[in-house]
Amino acid sequence: MKLAIVILNWNGSAMLSRYLPCVLKHSKDEATVYVADNASTDDSVAMLRQHFPEVPLILLDRNWGFAEGYNRALAEIDAEYYLLLNSDIETTPGWLTPMLNFMDAHPAVAVCQPKLLSMAQRDHFEYAGACGGYLDRLGYPYCRGRLFDTVEKDEGQYDEATEVLWATGAALMVRADVYREVGGLDARFFAHQEEIDMCWRIRLRGYKIYCLPQSHVYHVGGGTLPKANPMKTFLNFRNNLTMLYKCLPDKELKPVMRWRWWLDYLAAWQMLLLQGNVGDFRAVWRARRAFKQWKADFDADRRSLQQAVGDTHPRERASFSLLWQYYVRGRKVFTELPHG
Repeated sequence: MKLAIVILNWNGSAMLSRYLPCVLKHSKDEATVYVADNASTDDSVAMLRQHFPEVPLILLDRNWGFAEGYNRALAEIDAEYYLLLNSDIETTPGWLTPMLNFMDAHPAVAVCQPKLLSMAQRDHFEYAGACGGYLDRLGYPYCRGRLFDTVEKDEGQYDEATEVLWATGAALMVRADVYREVGGLDARFFAHQEEIDMCWRIRLRGYKIYCLPQSHVYHVGGGTLPKANPMKTFLNFRNNLTMLYKCLPDKELKPVMRWRWWLDYLAAWQMLLLQGNVGDFRAVWRARRAFKQWKADFDADRRSLQQAVGDTHPRERASFSLLWQYYVRGRKVFTELPHG
């Protein structure tokens, strides 16, 4: 099989009913579409069997989360490429062709993503992945088309195919052999930032990652956990720190982690004092504590990765602080950031 599109579902019957038809319509000639179900408690499986009997189902025995759910599902599929696709994605005609052609023509490219546009504001980028992702020197993710909460209107300004550091897990195409080579998504993350972690590990091994805006899709976003959710805050902070611990070169690890100690607690107090958000305040403290408690579990991962790649610094990881550029210098869009 050339391409397997795999939609990981958990209690997403409504999303599947709404968006799976367009995925099938726009993909059936180039891919096989699977749904992997994370032991949903709604009517997802019954609905799929009744209304989409042509879609192969992979039934997992419990909710393994995004990371391990995909690892287990993909282990059952033999294909050259996998495409991890959220259930709240609206595809467009011909969306697969640019990605497949590009990957076939560029064997050094291991991962790619389409341009993500917002379902709610269809002329704007979507927060989760916009037009391809980067990291600043302190580990804060940002995208072409989205810096922190500033999301740009799509006016064709990022329509060239561009090498990036990470592709969004909402619509991520990856070579199956590379996915297996790096061990897939880190199951310990459960959900959030696991695709950034995997992409960074792939990039450190010398492969390239691209955003291909010739393909575009629309994304609802926040389909599983809403943005203002303490569990989401906890997972984002804990997993981001863990990713940094695994992937940063030795010379940067201690200084970056010192900065993040101060900045994370500053963010927590801002959530409490300026926003009155007790849940997120507690989530940041819990995330810092959880990272400290399980950091030793990732020592072997760090040693293995650092021995394999050495003291490397992918150019798609910026040398500047995004916080400084955004809040102090007032640079709110990607094109205003330092480049080169």
